[in-house]
Amino acid sequence: MSSQWYASQRYQLTPAPGGLALVQDFLNTADIAGYGPDLLADGALAEDWVAGAVRAWSAERGLDAQPPPLGDADLAKLRALRDRIGRLVAGEPPTQHGAGAVAASLTLSKTGEVRLEPTGSGWRWLASALWGEILLSQQDGTWRRIKRCHNPQCASTFYDRSKNNSGVWHDVKTCGNVANLRASRARRRERDGAAQRSTARR
Repeated sequence: MSSQWYASQRYQLTPAPGGLALVQDFLNTADIAGYGPDLLADGALAEDWVAGAVRAWSAERGLDAQPPPLGDADLAKLRALRDRIGRLVAGEPPTQHGAGAVAASLTLSKTGEVRLEPTGSGWRWLASALWGEILLSQQDGTWRRIKRCHNPQCASTFYDRSKNNSGVWHDVKTCGNVANLRASRARRRERDGAAQRSTARR
């Protein structure tokens, strides 16, 4: 398994900038037909993904973070967290204020930079890193560019790099063309139906 954002690579997606790529990759661990299994479905898959994702995230952030060990209870918590963040990306309002709250630590680097670093163990460490990245991206305006592909058979998470932030497909050539073809066929059926109804009334 590649260490560089493996979950998103399954869709041939360009990672989101900086540490926000961790959030994108986490959401893309989900099982979507044709792209691969749920990477949080069992311990071995989850540990492989976590090891690679934490290495890539640490490199982006200039940290020396170690992947947290995970147990079965951690996997269930991570899957629930993935669903919660996914709903946030989809624009759904939070249903439980403060549920599953985790802590983070503010540290001062050798160069005088204040850093937000994850704390805790197991799923809480990852949740701390993920919420920290979401906080930072909401503050710098990049969070609105994290989107879910509008193709319901895909629903992968991508970073919209379009100038006006108008992207809706993770890949226009695949998901976009499929959706456009489906819409075109629906319009054709509607026109044909209208023509038949008009003929029947004569």
